[in-house]
Amino acid sequence: MKYTTGNRPVGRTGTSTVRRPGRAAEAVRHAGRWALGAALLGAGVGHLTTLRQEFQAQVPTWVPLDPDFVVLASGVVELGLGAALILAPSRFRPAVGWVTAGFFVAIFPGNISQFVTGTDAFGLDTDRARLIRLFFQPVLVAWALWSTGAWRTWRNSRG
Repeated sequence: MKYTTGNRPVGRTGTSTVRRPGRAAEAVRHAGRWALGAALLGAGVGHLTTLRQEFQAQVPTWVPLDPDFVVLASGVVELGLGAALILAPSRFRPAVGWVTAGFFVAIFPGNISQFVTGTDAFGLDTDRARLIRLFFQPVLVAWALWSTGAWRTWRNSRG
C-alpha cells in the first residue's frame, strides 16, 4: 500500500493507495468522536432520569415491551456507547463506530413513529419539526462511522 501524508508518499507495498489523514484531520475526527460520545452520555443520563417520559413518547406502540423498559435499556446502551466512543483503544474504534451506527439505525423507527403519530416530545410539536428531525438520523450514522474511522477502515480493507 502507498501511504501518504498530504500529497507526499511515505511508504509502498502492493498497488493499493491508502491516504492517511494529516494531524489536523485526525484532531477534528478525534473531537467529533468525543463530542458524539459526550452527546450519547448525556442522552443516556436523560433516559435514566429527567427525560424518561419524553423518550417514552418515541417508543412505537407496536413494540411489544413496556415503554419505560425500552427507554431504560436504550439509556444503558447509550451510556455504554458514549463511554466506548471516548475510552476505547484505537484498534477497537471502528467496531465501536459500526455498533453505534447500528444503534442509530435501530432507534430510527421511534423517530418515524413520532412523526407518523404526531406525538409531541422534545419541543417537536409540529409535523414539520418532526419531519426535519428524521433527516438528522442519517447524519448521526455518518458521524459515528466517520469519527471512529470505521468507514476508512472498511474502505481500506476492500482495496
